[in-house]
Parts: sequence; structure tokens; C-alpha cells
Amino acid sequence: MRSPAGPTEDRAHDPYVRVRGAREHNLRGVDVDIPRDALAVFTGVSGSGKSSLAFGTIYAEAQRRYFESVAPYARRLIHQVGAPKVAEISGLPPAVSLEQRRSSPTSRSSVGTVTTLSNSLRMLFSRAGSYPDGAARLDSDAFSPNTAAGACPECHGLGRVHRTSEELLVPDPSLSIREGAIAAWPGAWQGKNLRDVLDTLGYDVDRPWRELDPADREWILFTDEQPVVTVHPVREANRIQRPYQGTYMSAHRYVMKTFAESKSPTLRTKAERFLTSADCSVCGGSRLRPEALAVTFAGRTIAELAALPLNSLAQVLRSADGGPTADVLTADLLSRIDPVTELGLGYLSLDRTAPTLSAGELQRLRLATQLRSGLFGVVYVLDEPSAGLHPADTEALLTVLDRLKAAGNSVFVVEHHLDVVRHADWLVDVGPHAGVHGGQVLHSGPPHELAEVAASQTRRFLFDTAPAPVRQVREPSGWLEVGPVTRHNLRGLTAELPLGVFTAVTGVSGSGKSTLLGEVTGELPGVGRLVTVDQKPIGRTPRSNLATYTGLFDVVRKLFTATEEAKARGYKAGRFSFNVPGGRCETCQGEGFVSVELLFLPSTYAPCPDCHGARYNPETLEVTHRGLTIAEVLDLTVEAAADFFADTPAAARSLTALLDVGLGYLRLGQPATELSGGEAQRIKLASELQRVRRDHTLYLLDEPTTGLHPADVEVLLRQLHGLVDAGHSVVVVEHDMSVVAGADWVVDLGPGGGDEGGRIVAAGPPREVASAGAGRTAAYLAKALDG
Repeated sequence: MRSPAGPTEDRAHDPYVRVRGAREHNLRGVDVDIPRDALAVFTGVSGSGKSSLAFGTIYAEAQRRYFESVAPYARRLIHQVGAPKVAEISGLPPAVSLEQRRSSPTSRSSVGTVTTLSNSLRMLFSRAGSYPDGAARLDSDAFSPNTAAGACPECHGLGRVHRTSEELLVPDPSLSIREGAIAAWPGAWQGKNLRDVLDTLGYDVDRPWRELDPADREWILFTDEQPVVTVHPVREANRIQRPYQGTYMSAHRYVMKTFAESKSPTLRTKAERFLTSADCSVCGGSRLRPEALAVTFAGRTIAELAALPLNSLAQVLRSADGGPTADVLTADLLSRIDPVTELGLGYLSLDRTAPTLSAGELQRLRLATQLRSGLFGVVYVLDEPSAGLHPADTEALLTVLDRLKAAGNSVFVVEHHLDVVRHADWLVDVGPHAGVHGGQVLHSGPPHELAEVAASQTRRFLFDTAPAPVRQVREPSGWLEVGPVTRHNLRGLTAELPLGVFTAVTGVSGSGKSTLLGEVTGELPGVGRLVTVDQKPIGRTPRSNLATYTGLFDVVRKLFTATEEAKARGYKAGRFSFNVPGGRCETCQGEGFVSVELLFLPSTYAPCPDCHGARYNPETLEVTHRGLTIAEVLDLTVEAAADFFADTPAAARSLTALLDVGLGYLRLGQPATELSGGEAQRIKLASELQRVRRDHTLYLLDEPTTGLHPADVEVLLRQLHGLVDAGHSVVVVEHDMSVVAGADWVVDLGPGGGDEGGRIVAAGPPREVASAGAGRTAAYLAKALDG
């Protein structure tokens, strides 16, 4: 697709970003021209190639050009990452990416640090706070829990203290150390090593724990000493055990070190089982030194102001009278808070930790920050900024996007929300389908012209405004009472959820929907089994993928083990695993990628220089099943694999379930780090669907349509309604009104977010909730029902 402007136009004044020969992922030599200084929206079904074009090609090339201008050392590292597969891009300004990052921020990161609002609030307290008589004025750093000057000395600025006890570390004192009395110790060789070191030090590792001397028990569990001794291991059959230098580490020290420093979520979770957590007794959970907490503004400490929802904080700042200096600083703070509240995030507080935020909330916080940056002449590339937004908040989002454009920027948005698509100046529709059946630009031009493109999957949703088909509402088979719930902004809330039907929980962002769903746990009357399908990653490294998560990989490895070549070589199933030594490539240890550390920049992954992403060593790749190596099988899409394994029932069952939730375009070995939250959620759902369940199951899903094109939403809904027809119950938190309109029952929370929410404003069948007119959902639901 080419713009009206010809390729011979003077490039210095060319108003278009011109892409030629883009072949990233599934793009098929795409040529496309997109106007600068415009709001351009990229649409298409999931896996069609729109993100490959917007992020993988356009933004990646802008990033590559930036790095070309930096030091040769950094440039050498960047070349390992690789340039996008594109022949040429002209007219490309510098770019800023606002992706929905899948990495987890640390607990020290918060709404205040993400938006830099904390910096401004600390400055306000430093320069205009009310100090106790005789107290010295503090620098702004003294009001930060993340600095040595401000952090509470007891909890080191974390707000909570973690402690352990003998009862936690040794749950069964009748066992001996050799029998595993110290449950907190690591398993395998590490645990054996600590036991052997204790034995060498002269402690009785075969006597029941409760019979050991109390002083010995105290030293074994809590000493800070780390003695080094020569261990002479007991010889095992067929193994020569050589003496070695072993270092002792107490159970307490091991647990605290693992919890604080381990990068493994599994190890951290295990360590947490042996800890109790409580608010710090010195700072009361505020994370700050007493000197900082003695300073007030408008009668409150900085911790008290940071705990207020931003809407309430803005009210306090507007009514404060602290003199000329305070007026200047509060005006600056309010100008930074306004775009955050404008994007529907006024229910968040500055001290809300970043790990508790959704990907959509994090992206909108960064978007609000960009409004204050003053940048112009850049391309902003956004990844579904409407994700997690109630329709009532979408209008504010459009205003923000327009302001970025009005400031002299180009705004390129990957988006499925039809209101955002209709608002675009320019529409790039990619398709027609996913994976190998996509990768073409079907339309590049004004949105209304898409009506003429018959191959577009977006067309009918954009222009067909017929009312939703009337569907008979199912009758509940029973009721489940949840609550009373007192958590976050829910205050003693009790909700009744119907069983045997499809229920949608609605409400603006921050109204308490996810909190309510999170309280549905434990033994539930009338429910045989509870399944929560969230959007958390299925793994945090490239080692985890779709095939390993669903159990499909076990089936595939058995097929390779059964080949004549594998039998002749004596290869067992482990040979075909990239997670253990033997068959894997040792350079990347079977990940297919190596981590590239960049100075001042986040580390990134580059293909392994030896196996080039295959994950296996050459000998393993000499074994084939029906002409394909194990690496080539992992490179198959779900759709292609369904054909390849059609006559293998165990594999076909997993693959059919993945196809049924619209994931036919994903590769079997696609790393978990490349999957969106919505894709991870649908993989989990497919894993459930492949199991035959006869007992009544309650399925809870939090925004299952996130990241889905309307055509994919239809596919997913068929599966969810199919579960209800099979006798199960489905409850979804949802903002997509087309989904809500097709539900049997709606529970609407609100009326607002944060302190203004947390109540049920309406409950009943969709038409009753729409006609009741209570809350902010009713009008949008009525529109979805009546077209």
C-alpha cells in the first residue's frame, strides 16, 4: 500500500514514514506508507502481524538508528541483537515505545516512581513542609524510602519486616536432620552438602531434632557464622566421591538470602513459606525515618499523602495554603496529576506498588508522564492503550492521544477497541488471518475506506451496527454467596453469583472487580472445582513455552524416543529436552537465546551464536520424526502441528484446545517472554479445556478479551459459552460491552474507582442492568444491546 505521495518526492519534506520490504516474523515483504503528525491505528486479528509491523519493524528500526549514534562499545552489543528484517524505511523520526511490558517491576517501584510524582512531592516537603521547632531542613532525598538518607533503618525502606522461627523452619521435630527435619533447607545436592557439613562439624544428624541440645539447635538454625570444613562424603555405588571444602549456612540465613536475592519466583515462594511478615514496628509501614515523618504539609505526613487516591491528593493540594513556594510546587504537582486522573487512574495512590498494577495501568501511567515531557517531532508507538479501560474512560484516552499529536508528534497505536479505531486519522489493517495466513497490509488509508476491503476481518465490526442477536438468558442452577469482603476498596461487600450461567462483572477501572473475584476461593458449596485463569506469564524466561506448559512436549519427546535412530543411539526422552544436559546446546543451555547485557539499558535476548536458536546440539538434530527434527517441530505453528500430529491422540487433544481458543498462529516453542498476558491466559484456558471434566467447575477469568480482535473474541466466547452449556459456571471481569451483552447475568460495581467504588450498583440480566440506568456501565451496555 502506498500513499498518494510518490517515491520520488523530496525526502527532506516527505510527510510519510515509508516502509519497504518488511519481512519481520510473518510479514510478507510489506510495503506501506503512514503519514506523520497523525494518529495511525494498526488493526488485525491476533497474530496477523500488526505488532510485527509497528513494534518489530518501525520502532525497532528507530531504536537501531539511535544506537548507531552511540559509542562503538554499545553499538557492538546492539549488533548482536539484530536489525529488523526490512529493505528500507524512510521518513522515520525518533521513536518512543510505550509497550505493555511483561517484566515485573520491583516492590520498590510504585505509582509515584513510575510517574516521577514522588520526586515533586518530596521537593514540596523539603522546601515547603512544616518542620518541628529546631529541626534542620531536610533534602528531598530524606523523604524517599529508596535512599539511605530516607529509609527506615529497621526495615531498610521496605515497610515490612520478615522474620522466621524454629517452629517454621522445623515443622516436624520428631525427624532427624538426615530425615529432613530442617524443611527450609534446599533440596538435592545443596541440602546434602549442608547436612554433611554439620556432620563433619560434629553435630548428630541422626538424632530426632527435639532431642538435640537447645543451644545446638539455636546455632544450627540461626548462626551468622559460615565455617568452612573439609567434607569426606560417604561413597555411593558406582560413584567416586572426592573430599571437598564445604561452607555452612544456617537455615535462617539461607531463607533470608533466598527471599531477598533469588531471581527464581519458585525459590522465593518456597522461602516465603518459612517467614512471617508484619508492618515495621519503627515506621509503622511508612518505610521512612522518624525525622522525615515529623515533617507535615497541610497537616499530613508525606506517607499519609502518598496513601491517598490521586483524586483525593489533588483536592488536598488545591485547598492547601503554604505560601508562595508551596503554591509553585503544588501547581507543578497538580499539572502532573491531572493527566493521570484524566486517563481514569485517579483511584491509584502514589504508594501503590508497581507489581500490583496491570500492564494497561502501567502503560497509561507512562503515557500520562509523556504528556509532560515536552517532546515533539517523535513517533509514539503504543500497544493497546485501551486495555483494561471501561468504555467511559476511553473518551479521555482519545483526548490524550490527540494532545500528543497536537504537540507535533506522530502517534502509532496497535489497537482493537473500535472507538479508538474509528477515531484514527489513518488505518493500517493487517491480515487477513493469523500466522502464515496473515502478514499482508490489506488497507492503509482513512478508516472509512476500509468498508471497500472485502478481505478485512475488521471491516464488519467497524461498520456493522446491527443490534446484538436476542439470546435466551439461562436460568441459574444455584447461587454462590461471596463475602463479606473487606479488602482494598471493598468494605464488607457481599455478592451473590449465579451458578450454571455466564456472569460478567463490570465497572470502571479501580471499582473493585478483580478484588471481588480474588475472594472466590476455598470450599464452595455446589461447586466441584474452582479454576482461576489469570494473565500472569506461563514462565519468565525463554525456556518456558506453550509446548512445555500444556504437557504437549512430553508427548513429542516420546515420539522422538520411539524412532529407530533414537533407539539405535540409545537416546532416552531426556535427550530431547532442552532443559537438561545431554541433547541441548550447552552454549545457551537450551534456551536458544543468550542474554545481552547493555550498559544503562535493560538487558535483552539475542539468538545463540552456536545453535542459532535451535536449542539442541547437532547430534540430537540428526534424529527426525517424519522428516522433522525436534527443533523443527518446536518451530511449527499450532495450526501446522495439528495437521502433523493428527493421528497422535494425546498431541491432537492439546492442539485442538489451542486452536479452539484462537491460538493457531503461535509456534509450539515460542518463548513465554514473547507472549502477551492475553495469550498466556488463553494457553491456560486451553490446558483446562483439554482435560475432560465431569464435575461442576467454576471458571474465573479476568478480562479474557484483552489483546483480542473482535473476530477472536467470537472464537473465545464460543468456548466459554460451550463450558456453560456443558454444565459449568463461568464468571468474567470484562469491559467489552459486546461480551457483557451476551452474558446471562451482570454484576456492576462502582459507581467510580478507588474510594468512590467498591459497591454493587446493579445486578441482573443484561437488559435489566442497562435499563436500570444506575452506574456508568448502563448506557454503554444499552448501546451494545440495541446497536
